[in-house]
Amino acid sequence: MKIKSLIILLLLICSAVSFSQPEQLALVTPQGTKYIPVYERQGTVYFSVKHFAEALNVNFYYNPETAKIELKFQNYNLKVSAKNPYLILTSKINDESEVYQLPTSTYTVQTDIFIPLIFSREILSKAYGSELLIEASDKIIVKEMKQEKEEVTEKQETETTGTIKFGILGLTIEEKANGSLIRVRTSRQIPSYSSSFKDGVLKIVFRKINADVETINKILPSGLVKKIEVKNVGEDTEFRFTLTKDYSASDVLNAPQSNDILITLYNKIFNNRTDTEKNKQKWEFDVVVIDPGHGGKDPGTIGVSGIMEKDVNLSIALKLGELIEKNMPEVKVVFTRKTDTFIDLYKRGKIANEKNGKLFISIHCNSTEKKPSNTKGFEVYLLRPGRTQEAINIAERENSVIKYEDDPGRYQQLTDENFILVSMAHSSYMKYSEKFAEMLEKQFSLDIDIASKGVKQAGFYVLVGASMPSVLIETGFLSNPEDAQYLKSKKGQQKIAESIFKSIKNFKAHYEKEILADG
Repeated sequence: MKIKSLIILLLLICSAVSFSQPEQLALVTPQGTKYIPVYERQGTVYFSVKHFAEALNVNFYYNPETAKIELKFQNYNLKVSAKNPYLILTSKINDESEVYQLPTSTYTVQTDIFIPLIFSREILSKAYGSELLIEASDKIIVKEMKQEKEEVTEKQETETTGTIKFGILGLTIEEKANGSLIRVRTSRQIPSYSSSFKDGVLKIVFRKINADVETINKILPSGLVKKIEVKNVGEDTEFRFTLTKDYSASDVLNAPQSNDILITLYNKIFNNRTDTEKNKQKWEFDVVVIDPGHGGKDPGTIGVSGIMEKDVNLSIALKLGELIEKNMPEVKVVFTRKTDTFIDLYKRGKIANEKNGKLFISIHCNSTEKKPSNTKGFEVYLLRPGRTQEAINIAERENSVIKYEDDPGRYQQLTDENFILVSMAHSSYMKYSEKFAEMLEKQFSLDIDIASKGVKQAGFYVLVGASMPSVLIETGFLSNPEDAQYLKSKKGQQKIAESIFKSIKNFKAHYEKEILADG
């Protein structure tokens, strides 16, 4: 591997900024100093991918239609998508791809994509060919990467087994209704990992940790897993899972309250053409369920101007329903509530299922503990365990409404790891949920005067019960004076309803096309 010249990146950030005006990151090279726009948001520094490439003389291509940028390094191509937590690194030598999942999504400012510096350090080091080291002095130094041994032989492992302290101790496989759940048992936290899928094999590399290979290779495969292979490569561990033809997608998650890793393998929606034909009518896009969050004795959050979230949610929902009924007569609108009444969370999903809904939209407003606050923006959430503390906090606040219910104990089994298992039942709908969330986020960005905070994921109880594509929308922050004023106004509420309606119309066309294609 060709070693690059020494480069020093100096962060010129003195204090947190509001993600509205960029600071500068100085990239110091033997050829001179160049400056890259950076933002600091909630303690995380995001830097411009395009300017990073230009500063290092790395060729890149930006596609404005898909909002993706591809950096062309000497040995790798790196793909970055707007408002997406996944980075894809593809080797130019063997065309093998690795997918890196960041704990937070990328951000866009106009046509520029910004990625979190600290979380993307490892993949950038590999792509560029030199190691990025972040020092306490706010400097990032690019140093020569050490060449690691490609493989530890079985003989060497045997000779050193007595002194190696294995971090990965074993794994178990559980079969679920919608796939398989693999638990990788670990004795300590794994710093980072990457995954890729090619030719029926899911490869996952865990960084800076070794495994008890002899024990793990004795484990028998089951469910979607046909074969398990594991080996220690230098300081890392590589798993290769050969999967059955019924496999469709996967997630790698940190298990709650432990160091273990959970790998969820999802089944395909339809197993064969016969099932598809039988279910065509069932999957016809003919019912949209609109869920105005909170209501009745549960006001939701209270805005800086005294406006109650439950009122904003209901107003937007009713305006949305009217648009659908007027412009899409073939689609039935179902409301979980049409008046100021309190509905249990589990009943909202039950209503959606009983009415055979094809899309579930839960409408909410966000808030911070401190009021007023500078935090602002809309967010679209999918049903998955939260990856950031912010997402977890929001889910906890929305889920806390169960205190108004007669039997809040019914949700006890939906906490921690059990929630991950429950959310696997939504795997059949996840690709549609993701597509609608993507369309909605894009449409909101075009139509409304509230900035986007991207598509995220968190564990909302209200989404658990709805067996259909589902999203939860946080339309803005009532704790922010600007967002609150917009959400309070009839004009703002109408704009939001119209934007959601446009997204539903576009999604319906995509959904029906996909169902026909599956046939």
